Amino acid sequence: MTSDALTTVILAAGKGTRMKSRLPKVLHPIAGRPMLGHVLAAAGDFDGAATVLVVGPGMDQVAQYATGIHPGLRIAIQEQQAGTGDAVRSASAQIPDKDGVVLVVFGDTPLVQRETLALMVERCRRESDIVILGFEAADPTGYGRVVRDGETVTRIIEHKDASEEVRAIRLCFGGPMAVRARHLQALLDTLTNDNAQGEYYLTDFVAHGRAAGLSCSVTICPESDIQGVNSRADLAAAEAAMQKRLRAAAMAGGVTFLDPDTVYLSHDTQFGEDVTVGQNVVFAPGCRIAPGATIKAFSHLEGAEIGEGAEVGPFARIRPGTAVGARAKIGNFVETKKAKIEEGAKISHLSYIGDARVGAHANIGAGTITCNYDGYNKFFTDIGAGAFVGSNSSLVAPVKIGDGAYVGSGSVVTKDVSGDALAVARGKQMEKPGWAAGFRAKNEGIKKASPGE
Repeated sequence: MTSDALTTVILAAGKGTRMKSRLPKVLHPIAGRPMLGHVLAAAGDFDGAATVLVVGPGMDQVAQYATGIHPGLRIAIQEQQAGTGDAVRSASAQIPDKDGVVLVVFGDTPLVQRETLALMVERCRRESDIVILGFEAADPTGYGRVVRDGETVTRIIEHKDASEEVRAIRLCFGGPMAVRARHLQALLDTLTNDNAQGEYYLTDFVAHGRAAGLSCSVTICPESDIQGVNSRADLAAAEAAMQKRLRAAAMAGGVTFLDPDTVYLSHDTQFGEDVTVGQNVVFAPGCRIAPGATIKAFSHLEGAEIGEGAEVGPFARIRPGTAVGARAKIGNFVETKKAKIEEGAKISHLSYIGDARVGAHANIGAGTITCNYDGYNKFFTDIGAGAFVGSNSSLVAPVKIGDGAYVGSGSVVTKDVSGDALAVARGKQMEKPGWAAGFRAKNEGIKKASPGE
């Protein structure tokens, strides 16, 4: 048994050349969050744990992201990418407690689950000097095989070095490893780079540890939980797996998806019970959907709160800062941004409402827009409770429409409208009797006299 102290070491120094991207590999997003963010959420915030992130030289963007969401995180630099063992060696000086557990995880495995890592740590504290994470591979080709004697892990053998008998083993090494801290330095000292790649491998801890009399066991997780990302194809596969996981959790919590495979969620999407979501809906980060709300097909929501029993879509775009009240309606081809839509209000179709409040039970007619931007500054539009804004109206902010006021269709409103008043702001209509008939006759005569007709 060892102490409860824990240090998590996250390896993120890889260059990710196969991604063919200027963005560091571990910052590519999955479900609206960089994959490193997923790993930090799973491994970087155990109570009282220290966290060390290993990055390569010049990877300031990665370090800044990680410290921005985990201020207490320590940064270690791996000067040369000389293998996973070398990466852990780079972090060893940053490990504050030499009598706890060191948990090593990889920054490009965004699907690893917190519960799995917690189990590994607990087993290392109570049972084994070394605990590795393994998985039963559908196709083990290319993976390191986990060789056991009973329940004891004796070696990890790389595929290229394995005999046919070892290659028949389907239990493969997943990457994460927990080691009792008091053994870490001695294990690091045993590593050599006497291999074809000239690198120091973390996997050698197992054989070297067993030779020194240390115990080693394996915790097994589903293969999908530990898939790494090394290419754009891997990124797409990880996104698909994450979406499947998020959808399953949402449905288990009481959400109805009319076509689950076409709905895309973010890592932080929150649903109440009895929410219904139509086909081809995207929830970007920052969305909270209250019980009983309906999100209809082909809508896109980001940074928005949707109230109880509210209805959104189809074909609605709900942008950041929007709060839709209970039983309010946002209809087809409506766009909102930084707008408070109060209880029971209706914006049924073809409107833009930005930097605005729409009061309770107000009605916004088709084609209405809030003119909130002058090219330099944003201005606010306040529409009172029970107000009625006629179709094709332009509300030029800053402007206030009073409670219960009416705005005539086609108006361009530039001044405040008093409560319960009618505002009509449009050009005066004039009529010339018979003009249209004369216009047609004139033009038809010209057409008949045209050459070649």
